[in-house]
Amino acid sequence: MTMKTVTIDIDDLSIGYTGKHYRKVVAAHIRATIRSGELTCLLGANGVGKSTLLRTLSAFQPKLEGSIRILGRELSAYTDRQLARIVGVVLTEKCDIRNMFVEELIGLGRSPYTGFWGRLSRDDRRVVERAIELVKIEHLAGRMIQTLSDGERQKVMIAKALAQETPLIFLDEPTAFLDFPSKVEMMQLLHTLSRTTNKTIFMSTHDLELALQIADKVWLMDRAQGITTGTPEDLSLNGSLGHFFARKGILFDKETGLFRIDNEFTHQLRLDGCGQKYQMVRKALQRNGILANRHVNSGFFIETGNLERTGYIVHPPAEPPFRVEDIESLLIEVEARRASLTGIGE
Repeated sequence: MTMKTVTIDIDDLSIGYTGKHYRKVVAAHIRATIRSGELTCLLGANGVGKSTLLRTLSAFQPKLEGSIRILGRELSAYTDRQLARIVGVVLTEKCDIRNMFVEELIGLGRSPYTGFWGRLSRDDRRVVERAIELVKIEHLAGRMIQTLSDGERQKVMIAKALAQETPLIFLDEPTAFLDFPSKVEMMQLLHTLSRTTNKTIFMSTHDLELALQIADKVWLMDRAQGITTGTPEDLSLNGSLGHFFARKGILFDKETGLFRIDNEFTHQLRLDGCGQKYQMVRKALQRNGILANRHVNSGFFIETGNLERTGYIVHPPAEPPFRVEDIESLLIEVEARRASLTGIGE
């Protein structure tokens, strides 16, 4: 396993904007570290300052106070040319370049090394080919940029950042314009790249569920609480995720480690089992107003069994147990006996 080292160290950082007669602080007293070989996701509501933080870490705008150390050196101590070899940035705006081949655009990632004329050496071309290979877009190399889908363009921009050969890559909403399968593919790609290249990959995203499943570290950015950091699992267990996203209609389910709609429950029953069948039955019952889990104490209960055993066993009170074959049939039987369910609060 490659040794993970601290690549970004932030201490008492304040970010925001200043003008001739004003100073607006977006977030203050930020303290956090980021390591190599990890995918870190920045989560927060619209307008909370995620893009401002990314622009500040990328040196696109100045910090207000505090310290940002990149590879052990203060960010402001780097020249623009030095920084171009340290940090690669992929912004959220759609790439609107025309009449350029994919391979040519990726080759622009070599500009910090090629000098004024931008001519690629044999070594530069090998780096470009390697970036294309890592992102698995060999089939796109000869295409024109304007013929690509949004997902394909994002992959090209990531390959361009890889060709820049920087130890850090920052991405601002890289999945913003993608459909769900493409979002999943993009997140998996970034996670794999963090492992195979040992780079620090730091991205902002609104794709909460995907981030919780695939990120190594999560930063929760909030106006009142500042920034809370940790693994998704630690933030789940200590209540940070539940508290952070607590709002009407959204609850954090500690049993699954994911968020769910806050259903209004009128009845409850015990649900015995584990694994996928248990989770699917629980989901279906809760959608129909029935709180169901293994912790409920009720005379009416259901056994889900496992994937190897077909069907579900229903145990109504004062009736012999019986088997149904699918969840649709199960819901019909439970609804017919709703009067025998335990009410909430009983």
